[in-house]
Amino acid sequence: MDKFKITGRQGLSGGIPVSGSKNSSLPAIAACLLTEEPVTLHRVPKVRDIGTMLKLLEHNGATVEHLPGGAVRIHAAKIVNPEAPYDIVKTMRASSLVLGPLAARTGVARVSMPGGCSIGARPINLHINGLEHLGATVYQEHGYIEASAPNGLRGATVQFERITVTGTEDLMMAAATAKGTTILENAAREPEVVDLANLLTAMGANISGAGTSRIVIEGVERLHGAEHEIIPDRIEAGTFVIAGVMSNSEVTVENCVPEHFAALLTKLRQAGARVEESASSVQIRPVNRLRSVDMTTEEHPGFATDLQAQFMALMTGALGISFVTENIFENRFMHVPELARMGANIRIEGRQAIVAGPCDLTGAQVMCSDLRASASLVLAALVARGESILDRVYHIDRGYENIEAKLAGAGARIERVA
Repeated sequence: MDKFKITGRQGLSGGIPVSGSKNSSLPAIAACLLTEEPVTLHRVPKVRDIGTMLKLLEHNGATVEHLPGGAVRIHAAKIVNPEAPYDIVKTMRASSLVLGPLAARTGVARVSMPGGCSIGARPINLHINGLEHLGATVYQEHGYIEASAPNGLRGATVQFERITVTGTEDLMMAAATAKGTTILENAAREPEVVDLANLLTAMGANISGAGTSRIVIEGVERLHGAEHEIIPDRIEAGTFVIAGVMSNSEVTVENCVPEHFAALLTKLRQAGARVEESASSVQIRPVNRLRSVDMTTEEHPGFATDLQAQFMALMTGALGISFVTENIFENRFMHVPELARMGANIRIEGRQAIVAGPCDLTGAQVMCSDLRASASLVLAALVARGESILDRVYHIDRGYENIEAKLAGAGARIERVA
């Protein structure tokens, strides 16, 4: 099991490139199940969750070809196994994304309940209710969700009880070839939803309203092949921006879309950080001292839950008391005990973490518990005195492409130890 060995307080400099979005690539790959023609996706990151999803599509009957430059060509000419078995998807939380495409393409789907990190429950009932509105019969047994629509799906109005990104994406894919018009109310507005809509449109779908809370899908008879470039990973970009601010360095985070993580940049400026953005990069400049600011996670365009742990690591070095409130997942403070091992002063009260700073972080041996918690520990280790050992870094491999190489290229002393 690999570990990271990090020697802190080295400072960063230069540019750090951002890969394509993991959270955008996953539904894009699932969308390839909707057509018998090849789909080519550019800028697909080489991370563990993507490998799992590609393996799943091969199980479904698709052929997967890796092209130069990070592109992937997927050809699902025929679906031979319309299921997502537990043995393949047990380490991934996005397995439900194939539920809609499989039901739309074949009339049946059998999908294992989502696995992955234990940061909280996925609202899978929202997927189920949505598919039932589209005419599918759905039931759950033996750890699987089984959907049946032998006469095809039909358009309907779906009112989500709560905002769900994967639910919005799943229903958007299912409705693309359903008979009639589907309206998704209280839909997620994340950039990844817009990116999926752009891919589906390139494949021949008729979708309007993506990026707003009301998405309208006019069903078409069939979808065709397409070529599409995945958007930059806004969570990876935000993580690197925080790394630059925490290390008080002059760093440029490159190949990103600052607009996609504007809420983070606003909070950083409130804390006193010097961040300057262009259309495709963010430059960080040193400051004397950060001040504590409060933060609450919200659905987009609010502060992303996937950046909460990293922001909390940042607040350990700020002057004052910071209240960090987690509204999306109910169990997303598992990084707190590990940060405390490094000297952080954090108290948890329900869905709120109270961070007192500045703390003099010191290197320690810590355990990675989930994807974004792992990133927060990397950030803390970069600014801690001495050496840190991070165990179970396979969690961070699920969502960050060569994070140690990218940080080392900017001057960090970080290495992977087998």
